[in-house]
Amino acid sequence: MKSTIQVSGQVISIFTKQKEEFISLTDIAKHKNPEATGLVISHWLSTKFTIEFMGLWEQMFNPNFNVTEFSNIKNEAGSNGFVLSSKQWIEKTNANGIVSTAGRYGGTFAHKDIAFEFASWISASFKLYLIKEFQRLKEEEHSDLKLEWNVQRTLAKVNYQIHADAIKENLIPKTLSGKQIGFVYANEADLLNMALFGVTAKQWKELNPREVGNVRDSATLEQLVVLSNLESVNALLIHQGLPQHKRLVQLNLVAISQMKSLVNNIQLKKLKDGTALQTKPEKL
Repeated sequence: MKSTIQVSGQVISIFTKQKEEFISLTDIAKHKNPEATGLVISHWLSTKFTIEFMGLWEQMFNPNFNVTEFSNIKNEAGSNGFVLSSKQWIEKTNANGIVSTAGRYGGTFAHKDIAFEFASWISASFKLYLIKEFQRLKEEEHSDLKLEWNVQRTLAKVNYQIHADAIKENLIPKTLSGKQIGFVYANEADLLNMALFGVTAKQWKELNPREVGNVRDSATLEQLVVLSNLESVNALLIHQGLPQHKRLVQLNLVAISQMKSLVNNIQLKKLKDGTALQTKPEKL
């Protein structure tokens, strides 16, 4: 995912790699010399202080960092004619804190820790503005995710009410007792469980005796989204007068289709903090 911020009139590109933000050193370097960004980055990389900082960062976060090559580069740093490019640094040390990409929108990107250090070398004020704009961007993204999550929660409540009303209006005779009415609701809830998870609540509990909660408590985010949608679909099918066994087939098809779509949904992935590979509903 790519985004941009504007710092002192300069557009700075940012992309996310394995949940970490990488900021364009090429764009930052334009603040100093827009005609020779590669040279600016190389001059910074060639200083002994930068090499020590980069080496420390890689040793902290990169288990595949080539420490031997780093030591050789560190010993050469400061000597006459010593020049180090980002490409040489990456190839020699197997560094991953800096990334070089080709193409029209390519350039040299670095992990935010490293990018802030580079910005400090460019200009102390530029670094401060960069940090402030980066923080503002992250706050906006967090606010957007919160809004999306709240909207989803609201939709889930609405769908639940629609589902409950459809059951009440079409499936519950007025002569039933409170216990019998509860059974009808539970039966319809298990219809959705069967369509999505392939088991009833009771069957899931028998299969997972040590698990706390129920089948829905253990559901993935994708499954919860689909479950909310199934409530709305089932309400429509109930109003249409379809018998339960036919509704089960339709709901199962909807569940399979929606799970396939949601597993690779980018917006939904933002809401997750890194979960295991999601399972798809069983085909009945």
